[in-house]
Amino acid sequence: MSAATTRPARRPRARLIAACAVAATGLAITGAGVYAALSATAVNTTAESVTSGTLSLTMANNGTGFSQAVSNLAPGDVVNRYITLTQGAVLDGKDITLAVADATPTLLTTNAIKGLHATVTQCSVAWVPGTGAGTCSGTPTVLLPSTPLSTLATAAAVKSGANAAGSVLNLQIALTLPDQAETTVNGVNSGPGVTIQGLTSALTWTFSETQRTATTTGS
Repeated sequence: MSAATTRPARRPRARLIAACAVAATGLAITGAGVYAALSATAVNTTAESVTSGTLSLTMANNGTGFSQAVSNLAPGDVVNRYITLTQGAVLDGKDITLAVADATPTLLTTNAIKGLHATVTQCSVAWVPGTGAGTCSGTPTVLLPSTPLSTLATAAAVKSGANAAGSVLNLQIALTLPDQAETTVNGVNSGPGVTIQGLTSALTWTFSETQRTATTTGS
């Protein structure tokens, strides 16, 4: 076969290749056009300040408080201690509870009948401690009636509802050893685990609260 007869057969192929190249270029241009678009943003010109609040509750002795030891209790004795609970100045709290732990558990804190009982009373103004029951010149309110310390190993409700920031609770805690009878014979009592005589406990009083109810605001 001569060269003259083969040339016409090559021309259609060359044209096909050229057409494909043009088509590919068109697709590339079209594809690039799909991803091109206008955009816009809006940004606040003054940064928004956001702070989180602090929840705090502090305890202080009012004259005779928990820092003063209680000695030589006899059945029927009542010893009063006075404290203030102050709500922090930032966040409101709510639902105050009380728990009492004993570092050296004895019948004084493990026995609901023989052991110690506590009563918590609030005064609308500061208590005036005295040699006896103390004085509330405002309105007294019993927040926790006489309750065994064995029960207070688990936190008990003392004050339900809101506790406004900066507010103060004036509390009297009356600690008593219930009336009961024991007989000591020739200087010997009933023995460990039975007698309430000669026992020592180391008490930690813990008042707790939760934050105020969460709110949704527009200002």
